[in-house]
Amino acid sequence: MADDLFKALADPTRRTILDELTEKSGQTLFEICSRLSMKHRLGISRQGVSQHLAVLEAAGLVQTRREGRYKYHDLNTAPLRQITERWPVPDPSGPEKSIP
Repeated sequence: MADDLFKALADPTRRTILDELTEKSGQTLFEICSRLSMKHRLGISRQGVSQHLAVLEAAGLVQTRREGRYKYHDLNTAPLRQITERWPVPDPSGPEKSIP
């Protein structure tokens, strides 16, 4: 799971797609392509965006749902929470341990 997640987050275009889904979840492929083109000036094909979405979906960061003939993409932050739970930040008010 972690390998797919880090692979998905490694690409700047995929991070931009996640940014867009953070701003407005539940977008269709057409909406995502439009926002990437207009707002970010990314010249990427629909097929390219679709492939990026497939990687994000495989990592669990994007969930899809169908309503009629439309497919909507929603952000899922649960995998990111799993990372923060795996490597928690030590409590600064707790006792300090000296490292030999």
